[in-house]
Amino acid sequence: MSPFDSEGLWLRCALHAHSTNSDGELAPDLLARHYEWAGFDVLATTDHWVRTDEASTKRLLVIPSTELNAVVGEGEDAHVLALGVEADPVAPTGEFEPLADVVGWIDANGGLPYLAHTYWSGLRTEQWWNCPGLLGIEVWNTGCELELGRGDSSLHWDEALEHGCSLQALATDDSHHPGYDSGFAWTWVRAAERTREAVLAALRAGDFYGSTGPEIHGVEVTDDEVVVRCSPAASITLYCGRTRGARANAGRLGYPNLSRVLERADDGAITAVALQRPWDGGRYGRVEVLAADGTKAWTNPLWTA
Repeated sequence: MSPFDSEGLWLRCALHAHSTNSDGELAPDLLARHYEWAGFDVLATTDHWVRTDEASTKRLLVIPSTELNAVVGEGEDAHVLALGVEADPVAPTGEFEPLADVVGWIDANGGLPYLAHTYWSGLRTEQWWNCPGLLGIEVWNTGCELELGRGDSSLHWDEALEHGCSLQALATDDSHHPGYDSGFAWTWVRAAERTREAVLAALRAGDFYGSTGPEIHGVEVTDDEVVVRCSPAASITLYCGRTRGARANAGRLGYPNLSRVLERADDGAITAVALQRPWDGGRYGRVEVLAADGTKAWTNPLWTA
């Protein structure tokens, strides 16, 4: 799954945000205006158990979506984004449905299911990693990071990838208080055009990457290495499994045979690097870019075993 080899538009997408239709502070039209003014191209309004169908503006495409609850494990609560779903959800009067059933309902009604904030929810990877139809998870959730410091679910993602699940990863705001928890994270989607259908098709295909700041300009994969080109970075890491991978760090010598810095900015930050693949490829491959200010970007898995 690589958006860097395809043609199309790069669209900056906010794929998890709440309005007054559930527990957000802004009405749906004001939330759309807020993200439009913030320079976003696409907004998915994901109110809890409400499919918010707000009109798009001249500059912002709004995709009706929702956020549902599901049960995993021994009755633990999980949240699932239903991006672009075409039916209105009905909250159960009793217990929530199992995760597989909720994911199945989303898929049957034209939506894309992603598991939200697994770290914040206190979930364990084995509770959800093999759920049929689940497209991915949130690798980053700004609201959960600002609230409790539990916004980064990359460890859960790595555990699922280790199991051979080719799950995608979104970076989102999960904004409830625009201006405080908005505009910190986004998903860059490579879509054929600025339409609902094209954005959803690109998401389903994995033609996107998540970011809280850095830009990834290109990723080239060969049998021997992964070449990454990006905005100035403090480090660039290739994750290939529990104990496999490679990293290049600005200002430090690289480990022999693991990384070759190809280009640097004037201040020494890395802008292009070749990272060595394990001899057997590893269980999977994904790239993470870290900027000097602590912001990150994440590719989708480039391969899985």
